Amino acid sequence: MYPRATGDIDCEKFKLDRDIGFGVGSVRFQAYELWILGLGFWEMAVVSDSMIEKLASARRSLKSSLEKSRVLGLALEKSGPRLEEINQRLPSLEAAVRPIRAQKEALVAVGGHINRAVSPAAAVLNVFDAVHGLEKSLLSDPRNDLPGYLSVLKRLEEALKFLGDNCGLAIQWLEDIVEYLEDNLVADERYLSNLKKSLKNLRELQNDEERVCLDGGLLEAALDKLECEFRLLLTENSVPLPMSSPSSLGEQPCIAPSPLPVMVIQKLQAIIGRLTANKRLEKCISIYVEVRSSNVRASLQALDLDYLEISISEFNDVQSIEGYIAQWGKHLEFAVKHLFEAEYKLCNDVFERIGLDVWMGCFAKIAAQAGILAFLQFGKTVTESKKDPIKLLKLLDIFASLNKLRLDFNRLFGGGACIEIQNLTRDLIKSVIEGASEIFWELLFQVELQRQTAPPSDGSVPRLVSFLTDYCNRLLGDNYKPILTQVLVIHRNWKHEKFQERLLVDAILNIIKAIEKNLETWSKGYEDATLANLFLMNNHWHLHKHLKGTKLGDLLGDSWLKEHDQSKDYYAAIFLKDSWGKLPSLLSREGLMLFSGGRATARDLVKKRLKSFNEAFDDMYKKQSNWVVSERDLRDKTCQLIVQAVVPVYRSYMQNYGPLVEQDPSASKYAKYTVQTLENMLASLFQPKPAKYVSFKGRQPSGKFSNGFT
Repeated sequence: MYPRATGDIDCEKFKLDRDIGFGVGSVRFQAYELWILGLGFWEMAVVSDSMIEKLASARRSLKSSLEKSRVLGLALEKSGPRLEEINQRLPSLEAAVRPIRAQKEALVAVGGHINRAVSPAAAVLNVFDAVHGLEKSLLSDPRNDLPGYLSVLKRLEEALKFLGDNCGLAIQWLEDIVEYLEDNLVADERYLSNLKKSLKNLRELQNDEERVCLDGGLLEAALDKLECEFRLLLTENSVPLPMSSPSSLGEQPCIAPSPLPVMVIQKLQAIIGRLTANKRLEKCISIYVEVRSSNVRASLQALDLDYLEISISEFNDVQSIEGYIAQWGKHLEFAVKHLFEAEYKLCNDVFERIGLDVWMGCFAKIAAQAGILAFLQFGKTVTESKKDPIKLLKLLDIFASLNKLRLDFNRLFGGGACIEIQNLTRDLIKSVIEGASEIFWELLFQVELQRQTAPPSDGSVPRLVSFLTDYCNRLLGDNYKPILTQVLVIHRNWKHEKFQERLLVDAILNIIKAIEKNLETWSKGYEDATLANLFLMNNHWHLHKHLKGTKLGDLLGDSWLKEHDQSKDYYAAIFLKDSWGKLPSLLSREGLMLFSGGRATARDLVKKRLKSFNEAFDDMYKKQSNWVVSERDLRDKTCQLIVQAVVPVYRSYMQNYGPLVEQDPSASKYAKYTVQTLENMLASLFQPKPAKYVSFKGRQPSGKFSNGFT
């Protein structure tokens, strides 16, 4: 029995160890104590079975206690994290119940403070919601409904103004309530710290103008769309002024109608109003100037204005661009009266609500960019060219064009915004007046300088004489005299000198007198007196013919004209007498009386006299073939007189004595010319040669006068 009992005890011991192994440290210790105690009881059980029953009961009780200990240990392990969570939640719970510990007065007042702070913030948030509600409309195309678009845009502006005015106020209210909560210990410190941080960020955003964007960029996007619509309206309705041809310039109406429909102008005005309200007026003006100036340039392109870019180095004198100067006046008048006049009116119509300075400044930019400065600069280039008499006429043409447009210039370009145009115009007029006056008063001196030059080798009318007779007549004509008088009056006023109209007349009469002295001096320069007589005949007739019935001729008087006519006849008679009038005497009939000396003697005399005639004729014809009678009527009359003086005598001589030499083997040597040939040769004398350029060269009075007369 003992061994079995011992084995059972061992078994029970192992079971007990296994059960005890599931307990915690303190339970394990108690279990071992109980086990030792159980051994004692077991020893006693050997003696008594009743003790065994008790021991089994104790074992079961111990086993139950061990199970409970194990469950309790597991529960303790799970309760650790829960306790940590409770520990973390305690501060917030403490903060939640803190107001209960605050003073009663603070708790009662805090509600009103919070309501007053939250109300402005709530209003701001409501407006924010309204702003976002406008987004769809403002991101659509304004063209679909421009009035509606502008209305929505105005609502956005009002909303943004409200936000701008009230965001700061709402933040201030919230800051005040946070300060109140903090002072009265009504809220948790960490909660208040987070509120302060958020409010600080809002305040920084409000103060930073570059970063603040209350509408998320919606206003800027809407304004960009308006600018695009503004440009599109202008571009679609800006059409270059149609012209069938440059010759139709004078047929255009004096003032062009408004180039844009009224409805378009009204739309432009509405857009300008909104853009101006949002500080985009300058961009609006920039777009307007760009489109309209481009349209004016397109209208001017049909006129072929490339000549406006010509520089002084590209032409020798004014005559080479004389045609351009004539076009310049017409083109300038067209540009001012039709194009710039229309732009002036349109600027007023479109920008009148903004103010005078704005639309005048806008027009000034259009005029400058469209080409008015190029017109004025071309005139300035002409004034800087070489001085010559033709230039005087061209300067007077320029002055006449500017004077004709004076009222238009003063009205269109008289504002402060057009100061550049005014200065350039003023400089141009000053240069024109000074240049024209200087050339005019130096004309007499230049004519006197030509007295030192040689006369024409062909005895013709010098280019100086023919040019100045026509030139002075033009200066006294209805086209130039009023302009020249006005120019001289202005110039003398600048010098604080009085001007009398007689000064102009006397200056021109002195030029004619100087020409007469030149003719007298030049005639003495010929070695051949016959050529000198031809020269004087030519020039006296030229003065008489070209001045009779003219303004200048009337000033000179009938007696002066008659004197030159008589002088022409006088020198013509001397010329004929001293040249061709000597030929008939060479065909003398002396010694040729029939049978006076025999036929052979008569033949020899005829041969001798024909030979002398032929030699004299050939020599005179050869020499005078290079001479010129400029005026056709005088040339025909002179040739007729020569024919009348020579041909009848030659015809009679050949009829009577020609047969004496016709049978001679050398007859052609003596009967060299037929009557018809001789007449044709004489009738073809004094033909003019192609005109050559003649310049007045002499001492330069100012070092600047080119003296070119062509």
